Amino acid sequence: MIATSDFRKGAKIEYKGEPCEIVDFQHVKMGRGGAVIRTKLKSLKTGNVLEDTFRSGEKFESPQLEEKDMQYLYAEGDFHYFMDTETYEQIPLTAAQLGDAKKVIKENMVVKILYYRGDPMAVAPPMFVELAVADTEPAFRGDTASGSTKPAKLETGITVKVPFHISIGDVLKIDTRTLEYIEKVK
Repeated sequence: MIATSDFRKGAKIEYKGEPCEIVDFQHVKMGRGGAVIRTKLKSLKTGNVLEDTFRSGEKFESPQLEEKDMQYLYAEGDFHYFMDTETYEQIPLTAAQLGDAKKVIKENMVVKILYYRGDPMAVAPPMFVELAVADTEPAFRGDTASGSTKPAKLETGITVKVPFHISIGDVLKIDTRTLEYIEKVK
């Protein structure tokens, strides 16, 4: 059981008979009444985001999710294909099921696939990934102001803010939760 006091971003609960992930939540205390928790929940089945309010102290079942390590193979149309690293079974997932994970995964990367009652639901990429810079402005002598950044397009197509010394071909460590630059990989 998961109580409202245990809510955090990324936590998974069973709500209205389907598994949901908490995208955002806010504790609100109004006047004399008890506190309420406003939440944004993302359905792992459909990808829809819904907003709801719960009373403080409500409890929810934790969904029976199973994780499997699978290797990302390729994308074809709207489908992305993954292979079980133990049985070599291949499964297709839609772009909606991948969600934001499609921004950071690349071919041959091993990710965790979440299964709910035997059906694949979502993709959980590693916390950090290493991606090469595909395009960015060149560094100029004198670009050393601390805290200054420039945009860089990575090999998967996402754009992140990086320090001025980063150039095309550099491999960067990216946080998959925030899609932010962490460090340059040597």
